[in-house]
Amino acid sequence: MKFTTALDLRRVEDVSRDGRGTWVLLAPLGFECSSIGAGSVPAGFVTDLASVPRLPVAFFLAGGLAHAAAVLHDWLYTTHQVDRATADALFEEAAIACGVSPWRAWVMWLGVRAGGASSWAATGPAQPANVAIQIQQEGFLP
Repeated sequence: MKFTTALDLRRVEDVSRDGRGTWVLLAPLGFECSSIGAGSVPAGFVTDLASVPRLPVAFFLAGGLAHAAAVLHDWLYTTHQVDRATADALFEEAAIACGVSPWRAWVMWLGVRAGGASSWAATGPAQPANVAIQIQQEGFLP
């Protein structure tokens, strides 16, 4: 797994489900991985980054890390182009690609496996029309 472009985000009006903050991708985030090949998260995609509980130990272990991995994970959870287990495994791989140590990436993976079901089933942050159209045109589930 590797990212082929730099992450370029800007904080925008909060439209997240839990008030943690919302970010918009200013340029496509390119990636390559063996399981789904090359692709990109489109510019304009809205993300709330990693959903790490604000408990001191949890946030110390996994908070504020691997933002590019979090954007990819949110994209996969929004589009459902892979199953949830694959999306979570790619998050772990992407976190390592972002420089997170393997043990910490595993803790982050464990967190999304344990607490990600509600996010998988939810619609997530509202997407701008151009992103919503791309999701539909590429055959991803809205």
